[in-house]
Amino acid sequence: MNLTLALKRPFIWIGRFRKRCGYGVHSPFAFDLITNVIYERTPYYAYRELAMMRKTINETDQAMKRDSLQKVDRLLFRLVNRVQPNTIVEMGPSSVSSFYLKAGKTTARYLCASTLSELNGNIPSVVDFLYFNDYRNPQEVESCFDICANHTQTNSLFVVNGICYSKEMKSLWKRLQVDERVGITFDLYDVGLIFFDLTKIKQHYVVNF
Repeated sequence: MNLTLALKRPFIWIGRFRKRCGYGVHSPFAFDLITNVIYERTPYYAYRELAMMRKTINETDQAMKRDSLQKVDRLLFRLVNRVQPNTIVEMGPSSVSSFYLKAGKTTARYLCASTLSELNGNIPSVVDFLYFNDYRNPQEVESCFDICANHTQTNSLFVVNGICYSKEMKSLWKRLQVDERVGITFDLYDVGLIFFDLTKIKQHYVVNF
C-alpha cells in the first residue's frame, strides 16, 4: 500500500465519517447498496475458508499477496454475490482478490488478464463484472475501461481499485465518473464502483468505507 495513503487513512476516515451507513442518501438503489452490501456484516461461511487461504498465500506467495485489503476483498465477494454475474473479469496482476471474486458466484465464468493485450481477443460479448486491479498503471486501466464499457449491459458493475492511489488515478476516476456510458458511481476511497444502468439518475456518492 502507498505509505502516504496509509498514514492519511485515519484522518480521511474521520473526514468522511458523516458519509456512512447511508445517511442522507435518498435513492432507494444507492441506500440499499450501501446498507445491505457495502456495510453488510453477515458472517458468510466462505469467509472462514477464504481467510485460511489468504493466510497461507501471505506466508508462501509474496507475489500474489501484494497489498490487497481483506475488507476490500470481502466487499468484492459481496458485490459478486449481489450482482450474480455470468462472467467475471479481473484486469491486473494475480492476487488474493481472485479467490474472493470466484467464491462470490462459483458458477460464473472467470477470466483474468494481467495486461490489456492478454484480454484483447478474449473479451466476453457482455462484461457483467469487471475488477480493475492495476492501479499502478492508470493508462492501462483507462484503455481497458474504454474497450470493456462497450460490452456492458444494464446490470454490469465495474470495480476500480486504488482510485486515490496517485494523482493519475484520481484524475482517471474523475474522467470515468463523467463518461456518458456510466450511470451511478460510488467512491469508497479504496475502490470505486461504476454502474451502467442509465435508466437511473446519474449521481456520484462518497461513502466512508
